[in-house]
Amino acid sequence: MSGYVLAIDQGTTSTRAIVFDGDMQVVGKGQKEFTQIYPRSGWVEHDPEEIWDSVVATVKMALREAKLTAKDIAALGITNQRETVVVWERETGRPIQNAIVWQDRRTASYCDNLKRQDLERVFTRKTGLILDPYFSGTKLSWMLANVKGARTRAARGDLCFGTIDTFLIWRLTGGKSFVTDATNASRTLMYNIAENAWDEDLLDILRVPAAMLPEVKDCAADFGMVDPEIFGGEIPILGAAGDQQAATIGQACFAPGMLKSTYGTGCFALLNTGADMVRSKNRLLTTIAYRLNGETTYALEGSIFIAGAAVQWLRDGLGVIGSAAETNVLAEKADPTQEVYLVPAFTGLGAPYWDAQARGAIFGLTRNSGPAELSRAALEAVCYQTRDLLDAMQKDWKNGAEDTVLRVDGGMVASDWTMQRLADLLDAPVDRPVILETTALGAAWLAGSRAGVWPDRDGFSATWKRDRRFEPDMDEKARTAKLKGWKNAVRRTLSEG
Repeated sequence: MSGYVLAIDQGTTSTRAIVFDGDMQVVGKGQKEFTQIYPRSGWVEHDPEEIWDSVVATVKMALREAKLTAKDIAALGITNQRETVVVWERETGRPIQNAIVWQDRRTASYCDNLKRQDLERVFTRKTGLILDPYFSGTKLSWMLANVKGARTRAARGDLCFGTIDTFLIWRLTGGKSFVTDATNASRTLMYNIAENAWDEDLLDILRVPAAMLPEVKDCAADFGMVDPEIFGGEIPILGAAGDQQAATIGQACFAPGMLKSTYGTGCFALLNTGADMVRSKNRLLTTIAYRLNGETTYALEGSIFIAGAAVQWLRDGLGVIGSAAETNVLAEKADPTQEVYLVPAFTGLGAPYWDAQARGAIFGLTRNSGPAELSRAALEAVCYQTRDLLDAMQKDWKNGAEDTVLRVDGGMVASDWTMQRLADLLDAPVDRPVILETTALGAAWLAGSRAGVWPDRDGFSATWKRDRRFEPDMDEKARTAKLKGWKNAVRRTLSEG
C-alpha cells in the first residue's frame, strides 16, 4: 500500500486539501476561499453547499498537483473549524439553512438566560465548557426553534445535526456514515467528556432530540469509505479531529505539559494534561485533546476569537494595508514612544474573560498614529492575549506548565517580528516547526497511522523538527509596563468595565 495520505482542512475562511507522501512531505495542495455571510451584526454564517463544493474542488486540485489519483491514496484524514453547526435532511442531505459559524453571537441572550437559571455549573461539570455562544449546543437549539418545523422533524429522526466534519463525512460517503470524533463532540455543550457519551440531561435543557446526533468515534477510526463517484476511486476515511486538536497532534504534543498555540483567524492554545481532567478555576476550557484506542487525553484550552482576523480587518475593513505581509514591515517601523493597544473584541472576548457583549476598541492614539502603529497593535494584541492564556494555565495546572516551551503554527507564525514579540511578552521560548501545515499534518497522521502506512505515536514525535527558537529578549521593566497597559485596555473594553 502507498504511503500517500490526503488531508482535508476545512477552515473558517477557506478549505484546503493537502497530499502528503510516505515521508510526510507535501506533494500536492489546493485551496479555495468561500463566502462569509453576515446577516446581522454579530451573526456569521456559511453556505454548507459552498463548503462542500470547495472540498471537492480542492481535493481535485491537490491530486492533480501531486500527479496522483484517488486510487493512490492510502487514507483520508479530516480536520475542521469547530463548533460550526449544520443541520440537514436525512433523506436528501440538503441543509435546512446556512451553517451557524463558531464566531456567531446570536445566542448570547439565551446563554445569559441559562446562566440566570444557575445552569452554567451543570454544563461546565459535564462538558468542561462554559455557557457562551461560541459552542454548538445553543446554536443548534436556536436553529430548531427558528426554522419552521425543525424541532418536530428532528424528533422524528428526519434531521441530522453535525459539526463540519460530520457533514463532510456524510457527503463523502454518500450518506452511509453519520459519525463524528470525540474532539468535535466535546465542543458541543452536549457531550459528557468524563463518560464519553452524549448527555441526556444537557439535551433536555437545550431541547435537542438525541435522534439527530451522530455516533462518536476515536480520532483514528473507520469513518467510512469515500464514494468512488466523487474522486474516481474509493478512499478510506480513517482520521478526524477538530482543527485545534489536530494541530496539537501535528505538533506532536503527546506528553503532559506540552503546549501549542495556533494563530489563524483566531488563536487557540492547548496544554496537554494527559489523563488528568483539570477543572479550570481561571475561565479556561477543559476539553478532549484526542482519543486513541479508547483512551482519552485531556487538555486545558484558551480560545481567542480574533487573531489573524485583526490583520484582515486592517486590510479589508480600514484599507490601511494592502496585504497581511505588510504588517510585519510596518510593525518594525512603528514609533516606539507610542503605546497603542488594540483590543480586538469584534465578536466579544474569549478566554479568560468570556464577555460576549464586549466590542473592539483602540487606546493610546495620538495625532501621529498611523498604519505602522495600528499594525504593531494588531500583532501585539495576539501576543498579549496569549500571555493571558498562559498565565491562566500556570495558575490552573502546576505540573510543569511554568517551564513550558510554546510550539506555534498557523499563518501568523511566518512573521519573525510577531514571534519575537510573542517570546518577549510571554517571557518564554517559542518554537516554530519546519512543517507549518501542522493542522493538516495532524489529521493526516491520524489516518496514516491507522492505515499502517505512517509511523506510530513515538515514531511520529521523532520526526518533529524545529525551524527556529525565539528566546525572550525584552527588559523586564518594559515587559511589565506593556502588560500593565494591556490589562488597563482590556478592563476599559469589558462590557461591565
